[in-house]
This record gives sequence, C-alpha cells and structure tokens, in this order.
Amino acid sequence: MICNIKDLNLNYEIIGDGMPILMLHGFFADSNLMSGCMEPILIDNKNYKRIYLDLPGMGESIGGKWIKNSDEILDIVLEFIEKIIPNEEFLLVGESYGGYISLGLLHKIASKVKGLLLICPCVIAPMEKRNLPEHVVLECDKDFTSKLSERDLHKFNERVVVQNSKTWQRFENEVLYGVKICDRELLKNIKENGYEFSFDARNLKEKFIKPTTMLVGRQDAIVGYKDAFEMLDDFPRATFAVIDKSGHNLQFEQEEIFNIMVKDWLAKF
Repeated sequence: MICNIKDLNLNYEIIGDGMPILMLHGFFADSNLMSGCMEPILIDNKNYKRIYLDLPGMGESIGGKWIKNSDEILDIVLEFIEKIIPNEEFLLVGESYGGYISLGLLHKIASKVKGLLLICPCVIAPMEKRNLPEHVVLECDKDFTSKLSERDLHKFNERVVVQNSKTWQRFENEVLYGVKICDRELLKNIKENGYEFSFDARNLKEKFIKPTTMLVGRQDAIVGYKDAFEMLDDFPRATFAVIDKSGHNLQFEQEEIFNIMVKDWLAKF
C-alpha cells in the first residue's frame, strides 16, 4: 500500500486487525527487518493490526531530495500516523534507527503510545559519542562461511556475532535486501549532515510509564548497550535486557530469547 505525504509515496503493509502496532526499521534497511522477527510471533494472533512502514528513501518508499535530517524523517512518520491511525492509541516497535525515531515519537505524542518495544535501539546518533564494545564473533560455522563470497563474508563478519547458515539466511533476507535497494545518496547525506535530532532524544519530557521492553546485545558494536541503560529511570514500567552472544541482530542471533521477551511484552496489553 502507498501513503502519500507531501511529494513522497511511502510504502507500507498492514497485516491483521485489532490493536495497531507500528513497526519502524533501522537505517539503510526496510520493513523486512521488522516483519522477519515479528510475524513469526504474531502470525497466529488475531488481536493486533501490524503496520510495517518503509521509512523515506528505504525499501520501496521514495525519498524526497528535500529531506535533510532526522527531524524531517520524524515529521513524516508523525504525518503517516495521523493518516493511517488517526485518533488511535498504538503499540510502538523500533529497531536501531527505528528505535531512535521511536524516542522522537515519545517526545511528540507519548500519550498515544500504549507500549514500547526497542530492539538494539540507537539512542545516541553520532557514532563517535557512543559507548561501544569491540566487535567479536563468538560462534562461526566455518564449513558454511567458507562457501560465502569474499564480499558476503566481509559483510557477515562486520555485523553478525553468531555465524551459521540460519543467521546468514536471515541477515541476507532481512538486512542486506533493504541495504541493496535503498536511496544510498539520500541516506548518506542524512547520516553525514543531519542524523542527530535537534533535541536530545534521551531527555524525555516526562517519564514513560507504560509497559516497555528494551533489548540490547552485549556484543553490539554498532549502537552498544551501555548508553541505553542510562535511560532506565525514564521508564518505570520497563524490562531492560542485555542479551549475551548477540550483536546488532539479536532478534535472529538469539531468536528463542527474543521471542520469549516479545511475548512477555505483548502479554501486558
């Protein structure tokens, strides 16, 4: 489906009926990142209307050249919400950059958000300001990885802590697919010149008192885990979990734990 905002055609998909859940993916990726981990949990649940949005310039959503920064991305998402689920409360799920946009939404429309799930969220935009562990590979099926091309192996090694055929398949389908089709020029410009909000995303105006789950990877060398924990006091109803043997893709590096934690969050509504 297409939602027109300004001169943009935003691609989105709605699955199911019931309480709306807005899913926001990471930078360079697309909505496959979210549907890949959330649909196996929700596919048999008839209580939720899942809304998978491709952010501007990502997936099949067109990115206008006028978009210069994350503030404008946030404004576009706000307009999308008003068009697709006006006057409705909703659950919010954000991964990586989608988590950053989710924090921005709490600054703008926290009263409409019934609950929050953050997966490896970006909470500090500038890479040089993040508190990051060194990247490590903790599990590797060398018989499998030896069959990958040099280019694919390099990408796999850069991003994935648990390396086997299953994690590769999901990395390829849910991460790399979006990276291949995004508007790289637009996103590079945002990343270099306007990635950070004009306000401090971590400094919420009020404590968010609704059920929250934040999942971070102990070996996540992209956004880290320590910065997220500095926000703990702003979420009185939060479950914060640092998951070992997982990096920036904990949803499929530790799939069983991820599924349990998401189901626990959903059971609160």
